[in-house]
Formats: sequence, C-alpha cells, structure tokens
Amino acid sequence: MSSLATMARRTARTIESGTPAHRDRAIDGLRALALLAVPTGHWLLGGFTLSSDGVLHNASPLGTFAGLAPVSWVLQMLGIFFLVGGYASVLSYRRRKGSTRAWLGGRLARLGRPVLGVTAVWAALLPVLHFGFGVPVDTLRTASTLVIQPLWFVGVYTVVTALTPLCVRAARRLGVWAAAPLLGSVAVVDFLRYGPYADAVPSWLSLLNILPGWLFAYQLGVSWGEGRVTRRHAWGLLIGGAALFAALLLAFGYPASMVGVPGEARTNSHPPSLLVLALAAGQSGAAILLRDRLGRLLKRPALWAPVVVVNLSAMTILCWHQTAMLTAAVPASYLGEVPGLVGAPDSVGWILARLAWMPVFAGLLVLIGRYARGFESPWAGTGPGRRTLAGLLAAGFAVFALGLA
Repeated sequence: MSSLATMARRTARTIESGTPAHRDRAIDGLRALALLAVPTGHWLLGGFTLSSDGVLHNASPLGTFAGLAPVSWVLQMLGIFFLVGGYASVLSYRRRKGSTRAWLGGRLARLGRPVLGVTAVWAALLPVLHFGFGVPVDTLRTASTLVIQPLWFVGVYTVVTALTPLCVRAARRLGVWAAAPLLGSVAVVDFLRYGPYADAVPSWLSLLNILPGWLFAYQLGVSWGEGRVTRRHAWGLLIGGAALFAALLLAFGYPASMVGVPGEARTNSHPPSLLVLALAAGQSGAAILLRDRLGRLLKRPALWAPVVVVNLSAMTILCWHQTAMLTAAVPASYLGEVPGLVGAPDSVGWILARLAWMPVFAGLLVLIGRYARGFESPWAGTGPGRRTLAGLLAAGFAVFALGLA
C-alpha cells in the first residue's frame, strides 16, 4: 500500500511540474466533473432484466423509485460540459495559426476518431459474440443500443463546435444575451408540443429543440470566454435557472427525471426540453461563480493529477463506459439473475448491490481504456484502406444498433 501511495505522489508531482502556469485548472476541473457524471449516471440508473429465453433487456430503477429523480438533476451535467466546451473553444479559436477551416477540421477529427473506433470494434465483435459464444441477437441489440446511446452527444457536440465562429460573433455583439433566443426557441417548441394545441402538432416538431437546446450552454460558454459574462450575470443565471426549473416542475407538469424513464410518455432529454435548459442555466451560473475557488483548490497536486488524467481520456470515457458495464453484464446473464447486475432494478437491495458493482465497472473501463485510448491519437500510420474499412464497420454497427437491420 505504501509503495502505491509513493507512486501516486510521484505521478502527481510529475503532472504538476508539467502543467503550464497559464493552464486554467478550474475549466479542466469542471470538464472532468461533467465527464465523470456521464458514466456515473448511466451505471447508477441503467439496469438489465433477463427474459426466459436468456435475453438482456434495458431497465431503470427510476421506473420503481421515482424519488430518485433528484439524483438525475445532479448527474445531468451536460450543460456544464457544453459551457466549458464553449469557453475552451474560444481560447483555442483565438490561438489558431491557420484558417478557420483547418481549426475546425482538427477539432472535429479529435471527436470523430474515438467514435469511429468504438463502433468499428463493436461491429467486429458482434459476429464473434453471437457465433463464437452464443450470445443472443436480441442481447447484442440491447448492448449495441447502449453503446451507441452516448454517441448522439458527440454528434451534437460536433455540430455545435462547427458553429463556433458564428457563436463568437454573436457573443461579441450581444454578450450573455446571445443565448436568450435559443432559450426562447425551446420554450416555443415546448409550448406547441405540450400546450393546448399538442394534439395538432406533429411529433417531429420536438426535433427542432435538439440544436438550440444544446447550443444554449455552449453559447453561454463562448460569451464567458469572450469576457462578456460578469458575476452579476452569473447570479442571474443561477437564480433565474433555479426559479424556472421549479416553476416548470411544480406548475407545468414537466417530468422530474432528467433522463428517460421506461413507460413514460414524456422525456426531458431526447430532445432537450425547457427544463434541461433551466438546469443548464443554473449550473452555468454556479460554475462561473465557483471558478476562482475551484482553481485555487486544484493547485493541490493530489487533486489536480486525476483531473488531468480524466481530461486526457475524455473521449475514451464517453465512448467506452457502456462497454465496461456490458463486459460484466453479458457474461453474468448466463448465470441467471445477479444482484445489482442482472435482474429487475425494483428493490433497495438492487440499489445497494449496484453501488457495489460501480468500482468493478470503473476498473473494467480503466482496463479497456489502456487499449482504446489509441483511438484518440492521430491515425498517422493508418492507410486509406483501413480507414475505409473502419468507416464501413462503423456504419454497419449503427444500422444494427438503430434497429434498421
């Protein structure tokens, strides 16, 4: 134990000595917090049931324990992620040495490589798991859905990142108020799909919320990076977001959970509802207000080192955390019901058992990440043939996961 502690302290000192003085530790800390909330939320609020034919199906403890909904308020930190993303993009955009097109190409490639990697690997695994190990096709479809589920975020973030030059112009012209039209747009769509004319509104109208819903916090981050968000604005976001959140819950009947609950007709997250933006506004205000305090806290090497490690593995965490959980759940399904892993998530015992499984999932993610992190690096040694093959495998996996095949 002492040798591990010594190694940890040595690693922390090495990371500390290699950190540039100008590094904004608070921004990295906020990003790491938002990143870790993604696997934590999916691992805590996602379960599996086992049918009589040995097939795994998705389930959620929120279907039984509605009182757990506030947990989703804490773990839904995509607003913080987009806020910090907007802030960091502004700094990167200012430092660019080439054209805007080259800058965007580099950032989008960093997002796309890990997604292509995980989907191509899973496409190659599917026939091996089915024909080699007898995993049922429906179990593989359940697994594929979970793997591809977090990747929608990467797609949206890619589009939002491509809009950075426009967001910068809006921030310079309107400041923090550049995000207001996005909030208004989501409010209008929500009124149409949930208001008195809901029966006459086509279901596809909700898709109009996807871009403005997630661009809202990103635009706030861009305005923040441009120096157009003051502490007074931050207090307004915190108080206004909290007030709107409470009003939507108490007076307008919005679902309490920030994630989808099986069997519920309405969901806040896909696409984002006005409640998601209210939460993002409150979280953004709090993050801006706490920035300096967090920055001072992260000057401690022992706290700063894990933040650096998480940020260096950001896309690996996003792309592979569901695979880590499935690595435990799929083999366990052959044993029947396993508390906290395979079986209806409808008891306090299941919750306690799932908490015990969390370190196992984290360990599996670390193990997988040792090999998967290579997808985040430039594919300098990968020729066009291999890239084409990876693209075809990824496309095939998407078709299977989305139920199109």
